[in-house]
Amino acid sequence: MPAGFRESADKAWKTASAKLVGLITNHPDRFPLYTEEGKWVVDGEAWTNWCEGFLGGQLWMLSDRADEADRARFRSAAEHYSELIEERKSDNTVHDLGFLFWSTYRRWFEATGDTTKRDVVIEAGRTTASRYREAGQYMPSFRQPDSLFIDIMMNIHMALYAAQQTGDQDMARKAVDHCLTTRRFLMRGDGSASHEGMFDLETGAFLKQTTQQGFSDDGSWARGQAWALYGFGTVYRFTGDLRFLETAIAAADFYIERTGDRFVPPNDWAEPNPVRPYETSAAAAAAGGFWQLAGLVQDRAKARVYADYAVDILRRLTEDDFLASPGEEWEGVLKHGSYHEGKDLGVDESVMWGDYWFLDAVDQIQQFDETQRSR
Repeated sequence: MPAGFRESADKAWKTASAKLVGLITNHPDRFPLYTEEGKWVVDGEAWTNWCEGFLGGQLWMLSDRADEADRARFRSAAEHYSELIEERKSDNTVHDLGFLFWSTYRRWFEATGDTTKRDVVIEAGRTTASRYREAGQYMPSFRQPDSLFIDIMMNIHMALYAAQQTGDQDMARKAVDHCLTTRRFLMRGDGSASHEGMFDLETGAFLKQTTQQGFSDDGSWARGQAWALYGFGTVYRFTGDLRFLETAIAAADFYIERTGDRFVPPNDWAEPNPVRPYETSAAAAAAGGFWQLAGLVQDRAKARVYADYAVDILRRLTEDDFLASPGEEWEGVLKHGSYHEGKDLGVDESVMWGDYWFLDAVDQIQQFDETQRSR
């Protein structure tokens, strides 16, 4: 572990502590998604309701990583903001319950061993599985029943977790079916991911690849690529099915091939000469995916490549052009993220999931570093 990473991690937590105190003080009980000119937008257009867990998740991490004097305050806030979203565990109108509950109630359960918190995660997993369509063998996106998003790969493990905890084999089958369908129809031969696939509702036949947030239907939306890299790796952890590991590796290699030593991609690699060259939330999620993958592959040389690339992404994101400073007026943690370029929502701003995945990857690598140093 490069010594410089520890300094980078310290910068990240100092910024996050300052920004999260400001957010929960100035906008109590609110869940903004993105900033405008660096200020959190409250009651802005959301497109869909998928981000409430990222605020609570950051607060849970800060309850361990903030300065000692602030940890109790963050712990209390983490519990409060988690409780505010508990009712969403049965919300079957969205495909994003993993974003809500893996980041909050799973952390709460692991921190306390309180099985009532685990039960909330299990219920959210059941809700995720309830969206399954036998015709086509997939869980549809929130958008419409014939639509499949790559984003669901970052949420499907909720159904696998629920199946694991309850012994529900049919739930596990549905989750694996969904992943195989996504692998077959949204992943391409070069390792790139399509954002969306469309299906015939009656027959379940696959019709075409499309996109809602990428540059073009045949483009490569960077955040979707990160979802594929991270999501297929996570599903491999639950299932041991090597097909999912192979897909995660292909997605990782595509990201590295297209991004190289820039580490931070544009919104879509297919866009020629993009006006906004960076999408930091994609890089933040990819960093966590690379770090996870380093612990999954058997080839030690390849593992080192992925681990080093994860660290390099995070060190790049903690440089001054991306990471806000604790004292400046910018209210988010990471700059130059994007929500939805087509709708002009949160473009070249801070976005809540970018801040979350950034801190989550920093935290995971720090845990590894701390364990190594204590031996």
